[in-house]
Amino acid sequence: MKVGVVGCGHVGGTAAFAMALRGTASEVVLVDINPDLARAQAEDILHAASFGPPVRVRSGGYDQLSGAAAVVLACGVGQRPGESRLELLGRNVAVFREVLPPVLAHAGAPILLVATNPVDVMTQVVTLLSGLPAGRVIGTGTILDTARFRALLGHHLEVAPLSIHAYVLGEHGDSELLVWSSAQVGGIPLDDFAAQVKRPLEPAARQRIDENVRRAAYRIIAGKGATDFGIGGGIARILQAVRDNERRVLTVSSVGAQPGPFNGISISLPRLIGAAGVLHELHPKLSAAERSALSESAAVVRQAADSLDPA
Repeated sequence: MKVGVVGCGHVGGTAAFAMALRGTASEVVLVDINPDLARAQAEDILHAASFGPPVRVRSGGYDQLSGAAAVVLACGVGQRPGESRLELLGRNVAVFREVLPPVLAHAGAPILLVATNPVDVMTQVVTLLSGLPAGRVIGTGTILDTARFRALLGHHLEVAPLSIHAYVLGEHGDSELLVWSSAQVGGIPLDDFAAQVKRPLEPAARQRIDENVRRAAYRIIAGKGATDFGIGGGIARILQAVRDNERRVLTVSSVGAQPGPFNGISISLPRLIGAAGVLHELHPKLSAAERSALSESAAVVRQAADSLDPA
């Protein structure tokens, strides 16, 4: 599968690196407003790729995106220390107005994977501007937040995160919802498993995990200036599900098409991902408090989207 990456900074470069080492793509093309940066990233990744599966890595202009099955949109301005994702909105919409026309002119109708923050609203903007079916525009959403949640639960419970099913839904940002009520480990309800392994999840432990998931990006940005490794791995994972038509459930962002409170806005829900993009939107069972929190998170995204005129 040929994949284009537009925007070769921290996120785009790391995503291309993760794809190369994971063998997600057979060909990766890097495009950036700074061609020297794209060229340097491609050369560096190509050298590292000799330690992994065969992959062709190169840089070029938009014309080199011809034949790409998917294009990662990691362009735009970065999040500043202390800046919320929604504050990035106006600055990044302008970037996408310039980028999308040449991408679509050369790549046709690929899967568009949006990684630029605030990712939920940007996914909605890309869906509108591109004219593609909503299922072919995927935002990275809360895939990383979900990974953080599972990793921290795994650390507390002393169990591999791969054995944990737990989701973070809603906005990829301050209002996101950690879903505790339906979390399971190996098919066993979370609290039952915690009791059996004598690692109870007291309120203080839950609060600590919630805080560490919710504030992770701010801590990382304050320490190193950007978050890149986690989201780079998440991008590679989403694209692997597309490449192999895995029909895997991932918490990604997409414009909701089902009747209900999330119709017409882009928030993260569990979604079935395959070769055509988003195949189905899923709605897990939530507690009353969680339903309310998810609705509030959706309202945050809707308000931000309503403030835009991306046309």
